[in-house]
Amino acid sequence: MNVTPADGNPRVYNFSSGPAALPLPVLEQARDELLSLPGCGASVMEISHRSDTFLRIIESARNRIRHLLEIPDGYTVLFLQGGARLQFSMVPMNLMHGEGRSEFIVTGHWSKAAMHEAGTLGPVHAVWDGEEDGFNQLPETGQLSLDPSASYVHFTSNETIQGLQYRQEPDSGDIPLVCDASSDFLSRPIDVSRYGLIFACAQKNAGPAGVTVVVIRDDLLERSSGSLPAYLSYQVHATHNSSFNTPPTFAIYLLDLVCKWLEDEMGGLGGMAKINQEKAGLLYELLDNNEDFYLAHARTVDRSLMNVTFRLPSETLEKDFVEQAEKNGLTNLAGHRSVGGIRASIYNAMPTSGVEALRDFMEQFRGGGR
Repeated sequence: MNVTPADGNPRVYNFSSGPAALPLPVLEQARDELLSLPGCGASVMEISHRSDTFLRIIESARNRIRHLLEIPDGYTVLFLQGGARLQFSMVPMNLMHGEGRSEFIVTGHWSKAAMHEAGTLGPVHAVWDGEEDGFNQLPETGQLSLDPSASYVHFTSNETIQGLQYRQEPDSGDIPLVCDASSDFLSRPIDVSRYGLIFACAQKNAGPAGVTVVVIRDDLLERSSGSLPAYLSYQVHATHNSSFNTPPTFAIYLLDLVCKWLEDEMGGLGGMAKINQEKAGLLYELLDNNEDFYLAHARTVDRSLMNVTFRLPSETLEKDFVEQAEKNGLTNLAGHRSVGGIRASIYNAMPTSGVEALRDFMEQFRGGGR
């Protein structure tokens, strides 16, 4: 990907954790079609969500997601709003049943927030909590003791703030496994059949802010109580083809374009995963070779391919690093306000050239005698 579009306006390398960079070909197509979709005569933002044109778009987006993830029969794909934050409430509202509590694997900020929200709706239990060690590692196999009567087990596949990522999902046995995949959705192949429900806000890898994808096993739709407010029921959304209310039409349109880009240009999720591994490897190799200056946060085996987090010897140097990087066209590298440090988010749309530019800058900054 060229960092400068055809119109000549320069673009920075945007390492934001979200809303994050979008693929340049997707942005260019959206620009070209902004005033009028081919054969439509109007912008996608102007057409009815019940029109044949938009129904084709939402069906295309759904089919592409099913194809990319190889979703088996017996699952429904929903397009909702409210981001992952709303899912922190919708999941327990819909899936908690009887006296069963929900189990949480707490590996960072977002899984902790999800457990807190669920705790306002019913009994919750942390089967593992890494906060005491600063959320720098994931649980080992065998460390989880799950209640077989639990309603579901929740985990976050990639913690954006701490830079931790599961290489393989935890084994939940017969308990439905719920995954917040917001920050690594569509970045690699996964075995969807091992999950009861997967949700992901789009603004990391899949599209712009405004649409949230939910992949739910059909038998779990039956848990949605008729006493729930209608918008908070998965069953209602499934029945109404994700159009119980007006869906985020432009965001779904862009999501469809991103999925097409993954299929046509990146070799699907297998090809994308290989590229993501190579990109992350460029930065982690540098970190490992300069441990006296750059200190990676996460344990090596648990490092995220999406969010590379590290510290410098002082906060003053970190501030200088961020400021100098921005002057070099490398933006949004400051760590989350709750932990500080540096965070380079290198989602799908970050080209290898951007990661190489960051690596080269880090080498120069390290060699500057600081």
